[in-house]
Amino acid sequence: MSTAAAEFCPSPLPLTRRDFVGTSVQSAALAHTLRRTVRPFLDGWARYPDLPWPTGVVDYLGYSLGPVRGTQRRPIRLPHCRAEWIRPAGENGNRAILYLHGGAFLCCGINSHRQMVSRISTESQASTLNVAYRMIPQNPIRAAVDDGVDGYRWLLAHGYTADRIVIAGDSAGGFLTFMVTLEALRQGLPRPAADVALSPLTDLDPVNKLAHPNADLCAVFPRRAVGALSTLIERLDTRGGHQPSTSPVDGDLAAMPPALIQTGSQEMVYVDAELMSQRLSQAGVPCELQIWERQVHVFQAAAGLLPEGRKAIREIGRFIRESTPVSTSAHPAVNKYSRVS
Repeated sequence: MSTAAAEFCPSPLPLTRRDFVGTSVQSAALAHTLRRTVRPFLDGWARYPDLPWPTGVVDYLGYSLGPVRGTQRRPIRLPHCRAEWIRPAGENGNRAILYLHGGAFLCCGINSHRQMVSRISTESQASTLNVAYRMIPQNPIRAAVDDGVDGYRWLLAHGYTADRIVIAGDSAGGFLTFMVTLEALRQGLPRPAADVALSPLTDLDPVNKLAHPNADLCAVFPRRAVGALSTLIERLDTRGGHQPSTSPVDGDLAAMPPALIQTGSQEMVYVDAELMSQRLSQAGVPCELQIWERQVHVFQAAAGLLPEGRKAIREIGRFIRESTPVSTSAHPAVNKYSRVS
């Protein structure tokens, strides 16, 4: 172990790394399609990020992606944003998930992520608060972190104890997963049971990502988009007079809960997932890093199509169930809602 690692934490833990090999025909076809559709679109955005791109359309189009059949759901209002409460069919425990969606801090939301979140909720047998946090460029990243902490406080106030709450998110939501946990701890709130991050961005500095071979292999993100996003975030902080946005990999991680991180082997953010898992382990925090061979960014969202996505969500469910003790106490009243198909 390097001297830097030893200085970071006096009691590092070995990193648990699991490699999931094999790529289905469906997965290869999806990567081919994304490489010729989404990737060029993101490259166009990166060339002209100041144009009035209709980012809200992404979440609107996601409305057709309904939840798992039998899911109960209802709208929730947090102090500064909306959220949606999701309860899976047959759920009879007292565990909960605080979910933070991806979308580069720019787009997506409750609608676009409803189906994946309901799958994770069902597999975990955990009710889930899906937070539509404030996004850039109208708000700094700090606002999204505050909204996540508000969601965590909401769960605590509605009968869920911290040892039965898992904070989870994908992509930019993975970044927020760790930042919300760090901020909750800074504010003196109890530590959640675990963190789960899917294809997480964890380092706003693009240098390591652009230096890695995956910068040319990723089916979703072109090189240009990585630098453009970092520049946009830095510019928003500077113009708004905000504190510069920090990255979870640079945080004091010693008090963090156990974590599960999933990433595809050829993703642009593979470097971020690997670095975050190393930093957590060096800080003495148990972390399981799962590397899924040649899977696209947040492939779990395509679980209806990809066998790898379904298996990954089963892994998430297993981790969440193992991280949260079974409780025989009564359901929090928030769970009593009408059924939707």
